[in-house]
Amino acid sequence: MTNMRPAILWLTGLCCCLAAAAGLAADNVPLTQQQMQSLGIAVAPLAAQPSGAASGFPAQVVIPPAQVRVVSAPLAGLIESMAVAANDQVKKGQVLARLQSPMLIETQREFLQAATQAQLARDNLGRDDKLLKEGIVAEGRYLAAKSSYAQAAAALAERRQTLRLYGMSDAALGRLQASGELSSTVDAVAPMAGTVLEQLALPGQRAEAAAPLYKVARLDPLWLEIQLPVANAAAIVVGAPVNVPAYAAAGRVLSVGRNVNAASQTVTVRAEVTQGAQSLRPGQMLEAMVNLAGGSGKEWRVPPAAVVRQQGRAYVFVQTPSGFRVQEVTVLHGANDAATIAGALRGDERIAVRGLSALKAAWIGVGEGE
Repeated sequence: MTNMRPAILWLTGLCCCLAAAAGLAADNVPLTQQQMQSLGIAVAPLAAQPSGAASGFPAQVVIPPAQVRVVSAPLAGLIESMAVAANDQVKKGQVLARLQSPMLIETQREFLQAATQAQLARDNLGRDDKLLKEGIVAEGRYLAAKSSYAQAAAALAERRQTLRLYGMSDAALGRLQASGELSSTVDAVAPMAGTVLEQLALPGQRAEAAAPLYKVARLDPLWLEIQLPVANAAAIVVGAPVNVPAYAAAGRVLSVGRNVNAASQTVTVRAEVTQGAQSLRPGQMLEAMVNLAGGSGKEWRVPPAAVVRQQGRAYVFVQTPSGFRVQEVTVLHGANDAATIAGALRGDERIAVRGLSALKAAWIGVGEGE
């Protein structure tokens, strides 16, 4: 603190002198090299930002809804075994879990009864059709047999479809109908190839019909939901390139949200990652680079500390032979590590990047003096 006291006293005196200087313009702060060193002011050259490129936007990795499936218990029963766990890769049709269910036995019995009734109705219809052609029976009897067969066939189709919903394949149904052997075992199979995201039940647990057992997803491609300041939303077009340099991932913008988050004043830009999706993980937070349309080519990348704000406007301090010039700029977008600005700058200037509080104090002193 004792080392800082001379600098603070000098700064106070400087502000008073500047405020008393009637002919001094309010956008200039005169300083010597020695005074800059005393106040800890450092400068750095402007760094050009590639036209149209913007980085540092926060984004979250999400799975497209169409690539997610929940595998449920086909019917109520006891979970006998679970063949896979979270993070396992599965193939379409692979058995994931096996359940024991008395309800399956009852449904199989109803299916066999319906098959027998349908066969009997088919035989009766064939016999009456032959007798009708020979003139032995009336047409009414033939029509009654035809109606009975239609009803029996519909009942059989209903039982067959029920067993299909329970996970039995056509081949298994054929074996059941041929052998008549009932089974209480039902399998839950993977509806698609992918990765098991969650295991939602345990062996030995009783599960109700449609109770979730697993969540399976296909993880390529993935989406990025990018939070973009509303001021930049108009510069984003569908199809614009998106890059995640830290993970060597790339893709394209799919849509730009119309709704603005009231708290953060951002819109959600959705992009599809078509390259490098294997290096990303659902739920991951990262920073994405998005190409903005209509870039002027005069954009500069500066440390966030180099920008000061006064009365709702943004400024940088440009070094001059006699000190610093206050230059108003527009902050296009910013992040923790850098901000992108635009303004009346040539590109060869050097700006203050440290000690901005002292410069701002001197500058405000000028304005108040006038």
